[in-house]
Parts: sequence; structure tokens; C-alpha cells
Amino acid sequence: MNAAGADINVRLIDVTKRYRVRNGHKTVLDRVTFDFPRGRRVAVLGLNGAGKSTLIRLIAGAEEPTTGHIVRHVRISWPLGFAGGFAGRMTGRENVRFVARIYGCDVAGVEDFVRSFADIGDHYFMPMRTYSSGMKARLAFGLSMAIDFDCYLVDEILAVGDAVFRRRCQQVFSQRLERADIIMVAHNPNLLRHYCDSAAILLDGQLYSFSDLEEGIATYEEIIRERQAASGVGA
Repeated sequence: MNAAGADINVRLIDVTKRYRVRNGHKTVLDRVTFDFPRGRRVAVLGLNGAGKSTLIRLIAGAEEPTTGHIVRHVRISWPLGFAGGFAGRMTGRENVRFVARIYGCDVAGVEDFVRSFADIGDHYFMPMRTYSSGMKARLAFGLSMAIDFDCYLVDEILAVGDAVFRRRCQQVFSQRLERADIIMVAHNPNLLRHYCDSAAILLDGQLYSFSDLEEGIATYEEIIRERQAASGVGA
């Protein structure tokens, strides 16, 4: 890591993200320059449709910005539970081994962890196109936990499966966060308070940073009230 990125997980440099929609374009980010610092657990807040999930995918590298650059100074995870990057014709085992090699990890160690953690039986050796969405999520979450990331991305999904498996997910994830940071999208303020210590609000194509989580949540709630009042909702 170079000295310039010593205190930064991810840096957005003049980033614009724009989609073509039926009536023109939707701008999610409008020439945004923003740092996600190291040593902080950032809650991403924003109104429905603001583009929070798009931001997470951009940070993960699953999407590219329309213009601008995103610099990742540390190892960033894909969004927890995201199974969209798996090859459906390959077996679960083949996908796991492929990802482990990409990240330069001990393939056998990653495979042993994922197979035990996901607990999907012989489906592990079957093509992933035969998996249910739940099995894909279990494998994806297990693979996320098998690789040591410096910063984890969470887009609403923090745990998958039945109650027993969800507790296992939360326990292992808490262990990972003892040495890693998090960028998290969630609508539940109590969940954000449990995992995060700072906030970023995505509003009208811009990102606003709050070093204090409670200040960020209070500001976001005030924005909601103002928008509702302006639209007549709840009046």
C-alpha cells in the first residue's frame, strides 16, 4: 500500500454513475469525490431509489462508473450473500476453488471452510444452476467468510438461511469485524447502530460524510420528514 492510501479503504474520484431510463437518464452519483476511511464502519443511508445498492456494487467492482475513478487501497469483499458472480455451469466446488485462486488463498483451506460452513451436502458437487437461491446465498456467504477481507460490503443481507444458520453467519461475521472494516446499507437503525460508528448519506447524487453515526441517522430522519412534508405524505 502506498502512503497516500494508508488511511483510506476506498476513494471515489470525480465519479459519475448514470443510467439510461425510459424518459432520459437517472444520475446516481454526480461527480462525487469521497473517501471511505480505514478504521471506520460506515453506514450508507439514503431514500429509496437513491442508489445505495448501486454504490455498493461500484465499490465492489461489479459495476463501472460512467466517468471518474474508484481506487481500492485494501482488499474489498463483494456484497455479502451476493451470488451473481458465480458460473452456473460450474459446480459449487469449482466456483469456490476458482475464487480462492483469484484471491491468492490456500485453495484447500478455503474449500474446507466453505463446504463445512454452507452445509449444502452433495449439492456442493453439482452445477450451481441447479441450486435454489438459498443454497447460492449460503455458499456465497461462506465464501465471503473464508477469505480475509480488509473491508466487507453489506447490502441489507447480513445473514441467510434458517435461524440456526443465521446465528452462525452473525457469529462468524462478528469475528471477522474484529480486524476488518465495513460499509453497510440497511434500513434498520438498530442494526446500523450495532455494526457501524459513522455514516454517509447519499442524496441527490452526492455523498455527505458524518463521523458521528447518531448525527448521520438524525440528519437522514430529518430529510425523510422534510420530503414527506413536501409531498404531503402523513399530513
